[in-house]
Amino acid sequence: MVAVNSTMLPLGTPAPEFSLPDARGGTVSLSQYDGSRAFLIMFICNHCPYVLHLRRDIARLGREYQERGVAVFAISSNDAQKYPADSPEKMKLETEEAGYAFPYLYDETQAVAKAYRAACTPDFYVFDEHRLLAYRGQFDEARPGNQVSVTGSDIRAALDSVLDGERIIEDVQKPSIGCNIKWKPGNEPDYFAASI
Repeated sequence: MVAVNSTMLPLGTPAPEFSLPDARGGTVSLSQYDGSRAFLIMFICNHCPYVLHLRRDIARLGREYQERGVAVFAISSNDAQKYPADSPEKMKLETEEAGYAFPYLYDETQAVAKAYRAACTPDFYVFDEHRLLAYRGQFDEARPGNQVSVTGSDIRAALDSVLDGERIIEDVQKPSIGCNIKWKPGNEPDYFAASI
């Protein structure tokens, strides 16, 4: 397991558009959710121990903030040929088992992960109602084995600030950490290679 940090995409970056297949069927586009009060985009996968450590709380947080007008998405960009546990079929099962009420999307070409400069699973991004980046970083301080309770405190604070119309302070944002995205051979982006 190779642990890497978020690349910390610059705040204020507009959310790159995407249109991806959902594990439940159909296609979901970011623009379908225009008019939302905020946007939470998470790069996750099925097998990463960092994601598995948070999955119940990710599901709970997703349901809670969807009810408050936040558009919530999870995206898996891992190479499913080399990592069949992350296949779309297994994503459908994971959606049901984890209780994800939000779209769980498959980025087969890995173009969306590159557009967001995603580096790890999990990697979290909060955008405001104008789809401008307000937060990127960790869910909270919990990691597998560190005995810290999972609360989602960092993401919750960011979402609450955006929903309240407050300014996000950059110096309190800490990078997420997790397994590296499993890039297809020859598809690894320059920013990822430079961050190792």
